[in-house]
Amino acid sequence: MQRTRPLPDCHPELSVIEWPNFREYRVENWRLARDGGGNVIRGATSWGWIDLCLPLVISFIWPRFRDSTVSCAFAVLVVGFSIYCRCTQVLHESVLVFPAYGIQLETHRGYPLLKPLFVSRRFIHASLLEDFVINEGLRRWNIRYYLAAVHGSSTDKIALDVAFENILPYFPVLFEVYQGVQELVFYNRMDNRHTCI
Repeated sequence: MQRTRPLPDCHPELSVIEWPNFREYRVENWRLARDGGGNVIRGATSWGWIDLCLPLVISFIWPRFRDSTVSCAFAVLVVGFSIYCRCTQVLHESVLVFPAYGIQLETHRGYPLLKPLFVSRRFIHASLLEDFVINEGLRRWNIRYYLAAVHGSSTDKIALDVAFENILPYFPVLFEVYQGVQELVFYNRMDNRHTCI
């Protein structure tokens, strides 16, 4: 296993991990601030001021409301919701490229100081994969670029699966991943001929 960061100065959240049979493009849920100061902006946080204030607030209201079933249920729901929100944060998303078999899109969720608690995976077989594109979408007044795997389905319809759909990294990261997937999947498939898309 060899891990490299192809864009270390401007986008160190992208890492490329080379395994013997496949390559993983991993985007972690943090980025550098755009002001050039090198400050890290985290997408997943471990402790915040709300986490520290929640036990204090509950300790003050608990003696007054412990005899009320509704108030106890509300306190349990608030604590449960805050634990759920902390344990389902997106830690990182990956595109795994298996040159002969296809691609796999992964999302890892959990608490930032622990290993991932939940992993969702979508595998797209190479025979169904038609293309891997950078697309642009509108969100309010912003144009957002995203990666999408264009593939067929069992009902002969075209489907799109979006890579990095929760983190939505910047264009240079998407372009680096796009080039790698095109090189590994489509260049090898076309008898050493790459068609421009």
